[in-house]
Amino acid sequence: MNESAGVDCGNGVRLERSVSCRMRDGVALVSDHYYAPEPGPHPTLLMRQPYGRDIASTVVYAHPVWFARRDYNVVIQDVRGRGDSEGEFYPFRHEAQDGADTIAWLRTRPESNGRIGMYGFSYQGMTQLLAAAEQPEGLQCIAPGMTAGDLYHGWFYRQGVLRFAATLGWGIQMLKADARRKHLREASDRLEQAWANLGSQTSVLPYRAHPALHGEGLPEYALDWFDHDQPGEYWTGLDVSKRYNKIRIPALHISGWYDTYLKGSIDGFLSLCFSAGSDFARDHQYLIAGPWVHIPWGDRIGPANFGPEALLDTNAILLRWFDHWLKDSGGFAGEQRVRHFVLGENRWRQAAAFPVDANHALYLHSGGGANSRKGDGTLSSKKPGGDEPCDIFVHDPEVPVIAPGGPGAASGPFDQAALEMGNNLLVYSSEPLTDPLWIFGIPRVVLHASTSLKNTDFTAKLVRVRPDGSADFICMGAARSSYLFLNSGYAADKIHAWNLSLDATSCRFDRGDRLRLEIAGSAFPLFDKNPGSDMPPREATSWDWQRSTQIVYHTHDMASALYLPAGEAPL
Repeated sequence: MNESAGVDCGNGVRLERSVSCRMRDGVALVSDHYYAPEPGPHPTLLMRQPYGRDIASTVVYAHPVWFARRDYNVVIQDVRGRGDSEGEFYPFRHEAQDGADTIAWLRTRPESNGRIGMYGFSYQGMTQLLAAAEQPEGLQCIAPGMTAGDLYHGWFYRQGVLRFAATLGWGIQMLKADARRKHLREASDRLEQAWANLGSQTSVLPYRAHPALHGEGLPEYALDWFDHDQPGEYWTGLDVSKRYNKIRIPALHISGWYDTYLKGSIDGFLSLCFSAGSDFARDHQYLIAGPWVHIPWGDRIGPANFGPEALLDTNAILLRWFDHWLKDSGGFAGEQRVRHFVLGENRWRQAAAFPVDANHALYLHSGGGANSRKGDGTLSSKKPGGDEPCDIFVHDPEVPVIAPGGPGAASGPFDQAALEMGNNLLVYSSEPLTDPLWIFGIPRVVLHASTSLKNTDFTAKLVRVRPDGSADFICMGAARSSYLFLNSGYAADKIHAWNLSLDATSCRFDRGDRLRLEIAGSAFPLFDKNPGSDMPPREATSWDWQRSTQIVYHTHDMASALYLPAGEAPL
């Protein structure tokens, strides 16, 4: 770019807007280029995103000018079919080749020294993984935040249960831009009305027939997400879950303990640690796991205050990351593989690896009345010695157990005490701890259970109970019979072993705290309702709802338990 051209952004940084490049199929994509103050060539940082390149993910990252001032060329590109870029947008479908083509083009530009790094979170994180799997020359490192390499398991579904509120909300958000782009005024109006009252959209039945998702000319990708409720070729054709071995570069993964895509982030990090395409790549995967929701990354979630250490300067860390790999600074040498924020302790700890085992068992016990926190459910390290009475609750799709964040399915450590008063869930609590307990990793739950219907769900929620009775949500999991027993078959009124994986966490339970496990049949609208009938949830209305009697067993031969990744005080 001629030095006299472009927009003066101060401190010598200049912006060239609407730079076009053509993909291998002739489609032109448009990007904004921020040029470093000093004469180049310089390394390039690339972000590819579908939300408007002027935003550039500044909701969580420094503005591109900040990175450009530090002698990087920064390129923010509208992906295919978004912003000013040509083509049709279908989430994730074209990002691998388009990302590789863009990187090849950037390396030909005079301001580039041929060394490329990528950054961004959420969708922008997935564009990095997909581009990296193409192994484009010049891409030397990535920094994917709050994303998923496996879309089915890490983004849209949890052991067969649709992440309903997030999926429906994101579908409406993305389709709004499509409707405007295609000048579909009626469809746009419906989408805008739905977006203005997003919390009530989860009550529209059947949700696949939601009027905002339909209209002449509207893309059908949101409907495709609902229709493909089992893993398979549809999902693997969009993600990198079958191609982790194609990624051969270092990655810095950023995740949040209360992020929607936490499982996707942790699984992606672990998958590349074990399956990346070279020893070099496997040895240079790094993870930051903070006390954050998807947006913003700070020290507060609702009334919770995580303290000053939660205000981590992720921009400075990114700069050190890119300086190490793109400028040979050595600034990341010796860094521990995992940096995790310990909830309850409110400080950062480090680890050489992310734990994959959860072997500290707390067994479920009761006298047969574990319903609600008024009941007699307990957790103990002692395995049941005999035939304890089973616990029974009724799941009614008309009156579901509400999600941890309430009807809006908000993310965070919200107090669960009020939600634990219903008899439509089981509550098991430990005795107050006599010593602090640290857990770090992925908890899991094994339930021996039977249900009166063959189509059903179980949810499991881990809670920290304070001495004052407040019950902080930590993490949870969910599973659907049609997924968990797809190959073995599931039958009503027969005892099956349910294995539920909970979201990862790092948490300290203090002396006097109690651990609590909640078992229910729903967490609506975080997850969609299972109607109990043969009607798929996406097509079900209240006419299809059937109540189910759920029985949880905890005997010597059928011990149900919470398994924790517990250990000593972390480093």
